[in-house]
Formats: sequence, C-alpha cells, structure tokens
Amino acid sequence: MKYAVIIPDGAADLPIDELGSKTPFEAAETPNIDALALRGKVGTVATTPEGFDAGSDVCSMCLLGYDPERFHTGRAPLEAAAIGLDIGPGDWVFRVNLVTVGEGDDEGVMLDHSAGGLSDSEGRELLDSLAEYWAERAPELMDKMQVVHGKSYRGSIADRSGRSFRALATTPPHEMPGEEWRREQPDGENAEGILKLMELSSEHLSVHPINIARREAGKRPANMAWIWGQGTRPQMPSFKSLYNLRGAMTTPVDLLAGIARLIGWDLLDVPDVTSYHDNDYKAQGAATCRALDRYDIVCCHIEAPDEASHQADYATKVASIEAIDRHIVGPVMEKLESFGDPERDPEAEGWRVLIMPDHYTLVSTRRHDPTPVPFAVAGSWVRTVVNRHLTEREAEESDLHVDPGHELMEFFLRGGLAGVR
Repeated sequence: MKYAVIIPDGAADLPIDELGSKTPFEAAETPNIDALALRGKVGTVATTPEGFDAGSDVCSMCLLGYDPERFHTGRAPLEAAAIGLDIGPGDWVFRVNLVTVGEGDDEGVMLDHSAGGLSDSEGRELLDSLAEYWAERAPELMDKMQVVHGKSYRGSIADRSGRSFRALATTPPHEMPGEEWRREQPDGENAEGILKLMELSSEHLSVHPINIARREAGKRPANMAWIWGQGTRPQMPSFKSLYNLRGAMTTPVDLLAGIARLIGWDLLDVPDVTSYHDNDYKAQGAATCRALDRYDIVCCHIEAPDEASHQADYATKVASIEAIDRHIVGPVMEKLESFGDPERDPEAEGWRVLIMPDHYTLVSTRRHDPTPVPFAVAGSWVRTVVNRHLTEREAEESDLHVDPGHELMEFFLRGGLAGVR
C-alpha cells in the first residue's frame, strides 16, 4: 500500500465577510480536493490536546501519530533537529524569530512575526551579525550558547550552560499581532538573560544595513530577535518501528523537517520551495509523486496558507489553497491511482491519501485556533455512505470525529484493513 499525506498548513478558518461569509476552503475552486473528499470520508480531528497551545509543533506531531503529552518537550528542539544542531541531555534550545516591532508611533507593538518575510540570505546575515554582537556585549551569557540560522526569519539557540528554563514562560510572536509585546515577553526562571539578549538585538538590528535598505524599499525591518519555544531533546520512536513503513517529507520549514528527522523520515530536497505564495507548488507536487515510487508514505507540507493568514491576507490564502489543489493534489491523486485498486485487481498495490490542515489559522485574528480541523481520507477500502466536501462546516456535520487526534494516523493507515493482505 502507498500512502500520501498532504498538509495545507493553517488552511482551516472561520467564515470571512469579504468572501461572502465563506471560509477560504469554501471560496476556493478545488476540483481535485472535492473529488478526493466525495469518494472518501470527511470528518474532524482534535490536533490540540487540552493544556496545549494550537502550535504547529503540537498539531503536526499529533497529525503524524505521536501523542504530544508523551513526546512534546518544546518547539525549539524539533526545529533544531532539522538543522543538525547537536543537543545534549542537559541542553536547552530556543527558537528565534527575527520580527518587526513598532518604531515611532507604533513603538512597543508586535507588528510582524516574520519581518515581512525575509530571504534566507537576509536572515542568515542578520542572525550571524547578531550572534557576534551578543558575544561582544554579553560574553557571560554567550560563553555556552550557540546560535544557528534555519530558514528565512527563523533561527535556534542552544544553551549548554546548565541553566534551567523549566519554569520560564514564553509566547510565540505570531500569537500577539498588533499587541504590546512587553506584556508577553519571557518571564520566570532565568528570564533576565533572555530579556537582555532581546534588548541587545533591538539596538543592533535596528541600524543594520539590511534593515536600513528594507526601510528604504518600503519593507518591514527585522528589528528585534524574539526568543521563545524553549525545550529539551525529545525521545521519539521511529515511524518504521510503529507502523513498519518507510517515509519521506517535503516541507519549507525547519519545524516539520525536524519532526521528520526525529521519526526517521528522509527529507526531499526540492529547490524553490518557500513558506509563502511564491512557493513552487508544482515542484512540491512532482517531488511527492516521484517519492511515492521509493517510499511507503510521503508527506507534502505546504506553509503558504498559514503565512497568508498571519498577514490577514484572505485573497492569498484562497489562492494558495487553489494552487495546492491544482499542482499538488491533482498530480498526487493521478500518481496514486497508478498503484491500482486491490478490490478489483488482487495483484494491485493499492493506495490511500489524507489531506488536512494541522490547525486553524484565522485571518480575522492572525492567530492559530484549537478548533478540531477538517480532514478527508480516500483510497483502498475506504467507504462512506454520505458524500461530503472538505470544508469546515461539512466536516463538522459528519459523524466522524477523532479525539485524541494522534489516533487518526492509525485509522488512516489501518482502518478497514482487517483481514486484507
């Protein structure tokens, strides 16, 4: 059996007035997603366990079949795994965002968690320069710290000093758009050191040549490093040990890449894949199709709907969903069908596909939301008596609701296959 998982990150939403009180899923033209859903099962899945925030770290781990209550130790260690950052048993790892905070009339306000979308080269130069500045101005803190750039506006810090941050509270910058960031700054155990680094980042980045050029070009400057998401090294069993399936993933973000590495999946090298609507959707779809010949399960993660939501850009969110339908879902479905139907041909290999966002990301608030997300599963031996589209409303009307969410993977891979060779 061949399996494909397609994750349109943050695509689920509430009705939007500008879309005629439709959600982006409802407003988008998605003939391939419609065909997939109508031939399979549609329902909802709770990817945010009680006591957790609706972050991609928690929700994606849940989606891939791992219980966050058992395996989640923080967001940053997952991303660190993607960039090869060595994490010792006593180390703590932080996520770093290069963000835009207000200047002048907007001073003190979190304007943009991604500084308007930095290029990889801009992000790397800014973070490397900042690491040198930190080492010069705060050597007592940086002596046992390592700073590593990830992708775009993202980076990681490994603290090997032996300091504990178990009682430190931090907030994701994408959860406070338009709000006073000082109200959500790190607080608690050893917070003073983290706050000092953030303060130093502001004075250094504000006058960096890259940010001077960005302002002159009418772009948002990356004028602060926001430090958050701390955690220690997780211990996760491999996907193959759980399901005896060999997997691979294509993703533009370190978080998903880190989870993939930790569960033993290969990462597909796909040029020109980004987190935004300039993403090469066609390349991601083609890479997913090729990988299905070599792997048992292939996951295609697309970040663009989530980033559009964080910018309150409903039009781009709809366009990204349509691009996913055209360039990823369509080709992947065609490829899967080449593996045949075992119900008609006993020699056929068979296939299944799962498509679902990891969480809601609301255009109205620019934030994640823990509402159970819609999903559709189709393929060999998948049966339904009521045909539904993959929309928030029709999924909620279904009688198929998976909670806890990490059990969906078992249902997707094994449901209805008792006695099947």
